[in-house]
Parts: sequence; structure tokens; C-alpha cells
Amino acid sequence: MSFRCSSRSGSRELRWHRYLPVRYHRAMPILWFRREFFSCRAQVFLLLLVGLTPVVHAEWFGETQAKMGTRVEVQFWHADADQAASLMKAAMAEIDRIEQEMSTFRESSPISAVNREAAVRPVPVSTELFGLVERALELSELTNGAFDITFDSVGQLYDFRSGRRPDGEEIAARLGSIDYHQVHLLAKQHAVRFLHPGVRINLGGIAKGYTVESVIGLLRKAGVKHALATAGGDTRLLGDRRGRPWTVGIRNPDDKRGLVTRLALADEAISTSGDYERFFIEDGVRYHHILDPATGHSAGALRSATVIGPDATMTD
Repeated sequence: MSFRCSSRSGSRELRWHRYLPVRYHRAMPILWFRREFFSCRAQVFLLLLVGLTPVVHAEWFGETQAKMGTRVEVQFWHADADQAASLMKAAMAEIDRIEQEMSTFRESSPISAVNREAAVRPVPVSTELFGLVERALELSELTNGAFDITFDSVGQLYDFRSGRRPDGEEIAARLGSIDYHQVHLLAKQHAVRFLHPGVRINLGGIAKGYTVESVIGLLRKAGVKHALATAGGDTRLLGDRRGRPWTVGIRNPDDKRGLVTRLALADEAISTSGDYERFFIEDGVRYHHILDPATGHSAGALRSATVIGPDATMTD
């Protein structure tokens, strides 16, 4: 071990040798040694304190997984690797929890139970699920039905992976079931009731935004100041990216590697959806997952839409 300290005679180096006693250092003046040794004690003590103080290295932590039928990503800035690992695990667990509650692809999910039984009897659900269905119905009112969670009454007939679509007769037979007014909420029982036997609800147009909002809430509660949570086309940003804005690219619908534009954002939510996400082409016609509740067919007016706001549940 060695360090340097200053003396009247200039800068000298004082060394400790584990196996050599001090008397063997014959070239070192004894008076200097005594004087300089004591004058440097404070520096030695300070040096030892610095050596014992843990060095904090804050950094970005990120993880990407396949969940909710899409790619989810969480990033955040943290100074403790162990705490960051626990937080990341909690964030991914939160995504799993919401998916288990709200996915229509899981037969055991509460929303699947609603779709099976709500036309026969009121189905009690959790406060969380009840609240999100209630919020979705409010949005249906605000948009005059342009957003309607009962779209799945027809939407369930499509299979975009296999390229299957319903014919005109099938759509006509079920189109009357697309009507958010047919979903009745019983507040005292926290239950959902369908007023029409063919009604089926799907939260795919709101649940991912709700999920990333929930993840950011979890991270914020843990003291995180800078974070990103993404599920498919829905992203929620917490703060900025350490002194500069986050850069979010808007994809070109005709070029999966190209961008229409880049946006600089901080502490906001952004959602983008387009006809290029889940689709198939048949006889030159593109059939995609964004259905028009009024017709039961893929919407054709827009190729892509992006909404920016303070709440990912709303932007979704």
C-alpha cells in the first residue's frame, strides 16, 4: 500500500512493507519520518475512509419479454443492482397478473367467465376489472360507440394468424350484438350482466395501456424517477431519459424498418396502432385487427393512428 503526502521538503512517498521493520529503511531520515508520519496521519485516515465508502454506480436496467400476445419492455434508472432486479421481477409479475385477469385467450380468466355466463346471470368481478370495464363504457359514450369493447361479438370470428375471416352472413348475424349499451354494470355487487345473449367483450383496446400505466405506478412508488414501460404499441414514460427526452419512433405502415417521424417526449403516454400489426391479405384486400364496430369489418379510413396524453389507459 502506498500514498503520497506533501512536506516542506517536497512530495514524498511513504510506504508500508509487510515484512520489513522500519529500522531497515536506512536511507530515510529519522526526523523526517517522525515529522512526516504524524503530519500525514489525517491523510491516511481520510484515504482509508474513502476506501471503505461503497461506490454507487447508477445505470439503466432493461428487460424485454413476450407477454399479452406481444412484446413488452421495461427500462428504468437505478443505483442498486439487487433492488433493480427485484423491481424488474415485480414489474413483470404485474404484467402477468393483469393478463391473467383480463385476457380472453385464457379460459380461466375472469373476463372469459363474464363472456361465458353474463348473458345468463350477473357475474361478480374484481374491483379492478369492474373499474376498467366501467371506464371503457365511459369511453364508448364519449366516442359515440367508435370505441366499443363489445366489438368481439364479431371479432371472435376472425383469426388473423390462420387468415380466417367471417363471411357476410356470419357478420350480419352477430352485428346486432356489438352495442356497449348491452353491457350492464351492477355497482353494489361489482358484477357484469349482458342484456343480449350474443354479446362478448374484449379489453384489447384498453388493457395494454392500463398495464403499462400500472407498471409505471409501481416503479414510481418504489422511488424510480426515470422509466419506460411498453406493451405492443402502448408506451408510458416516467420522467425524461436522464436530462434529455425519450425518442419514440412512429413506424411507417408500408415499411416495417422505416419511420414516419420521431417524437421527443417526457413523462407522457403514447399509443400507436395500425393495420400492419395483425393482418392477412386475401384477394388483394387487407384484413386487419382494428374493426369498425358499425360494420364488423376492418376499418379502412386510416392506416395508422397515434395518440399522446398523460394516461396510457386513455391513449390506448
